[in-house]
Amino acid sequence: MPVVVLLGTLDTKGPELRYLRDRITAAGCSVTLVDTGVRSTDSEADISADEVAAAAGEERAVLARAGDRGAAVMAMARGAAAIVGRLHAAGRLDGIGGVGGSGGSSIAAAAMQALPVGVPKLLVSTMASGDTRPYVGTSDIALLYPVVDIAGLNQLSERILANAAGALAGMTRAAIAFEPAGPARTVIGATAYGVTTPCVDAARAWLEARGFEVLTFHATGSGGQAMELLVRAGFIGGVLDVTLSEITDEVVGGAFTAGPHRLEAAADMGIPQVVSLGAAEMATFGPPETVPPAYRARRLVRHNDSITLMRISGEESVRLGQAVAAKLNRASGPVTLFIPRAGLSSLSVPGAVFHDPDADAALFESLRSALDARIEIVEMDTHINDPTFARAMAERLSALCERETASGGRPVDTVRPNDG
Repeated sequence: MPVVVLLGTLDTKGPELRYLRDRITAAGCSVTLVDTGVRSTDSEADISADEVAAAAGEERAVLARAGDRGAAVMAMARGAAAIVGRLHAAGRLDGIGGVGGSGGSSIAAAAMQALPVGVPKLLVSTMASGDTRPYVGTSDIALLYPVVDIAGLNQLSERILANAAGALAGMTRAAIAFEPAGPARTVIGATAYGVTTPCVDAARAWLEARGFEVLTFHATGSGGQAMELLVRAGFIGGVLDVTLSEITDEVVGGAFTAGPHRLEAAADMGIPQVVSLGAAEMATFGPPETVPPAYRARRLVRHNDSITLMRISGEESVRLGQAVAAKLNRASGPVTLFIPRAGLSSLSVPGAVFHDPDADAALFESLRSALDARIEIVEMDTHINDPTFARAMAERLSALCERETASGGRPVDTVRPNDG
């Protein structure tokens, strides 16, 4: 029988959790109930709140007496993540569910985020109608908004929880029965933005025609984080990092940063990387009024009602080049950097609003001077969305992946050609 692990604070959500447990059981799954309540002494839980706290190196009673709710929630979140990790590793977790308000959702979400992509995850949360990024992160968590507060059973909450039970049981049974279609293929992670999509589409078509499977990630912060997560999980075997705008946002202070560790997972894992500078000439902000005052005299493009793009300066381009070089230099596997000298996006080709040859030259020179000699550089007199540029990147990545396979996964030496 499939096993669903169900998390929640039995001290505050006991009736709801028991109801959900019973409905999941009736739907054909076994349930392991994990109590994450700091003030819980409920004996019905299969894994008690004391055990959850202990998994975080804490004592539940001490956390409860301290009265620091934030610290207690964080501790229980760490413990819950450790508990569900052990259950999954032991083959005792096929799906996971949770119920909560802000605190309970934080605990359950932390546990869910610690599990691999593909494990069914459903969280019934009063926070599901607001800013959900802290709860979903880069994981495949399904959120269900309960409409009313999770504060006792009633005609509406029972209906919502019954739906949640059916969805979770169905997802879990489907996950167990899932069989991939066709033979396993090397998975490539690619990054795209609207202004670099033609390049990614052309490269993806070339790679897929030759047996690769390409996953495209929208470079909006969470997309880059998701790709890095899957690389570290061993799911992705090569990276076509066309678009680096997330790193620009990290350097300049834009809205779509993927954090300080973007462009590091492939380097650390030693898998083949083909990298370019797509959309690296621009920083992203929200509506025009969100652009910092210091930047409002810059060249700005209103991409849509929610997105404003800013052309970065030559000095910022130098800093960006140094940041990218530092990340590529740490690579333990093969890396090729492709430089499109005629434009980094559809907005920076000759005649376009972000065309700035001097700033681009500063970026290119910064990279050339900071990259290790072992990093291969290919420069082409095309813009990034030229089909010949896309194909050259795809061909190089294919060759690097084949060379890695032939060498048993060992890093290969690369050479630096004088020109592309």
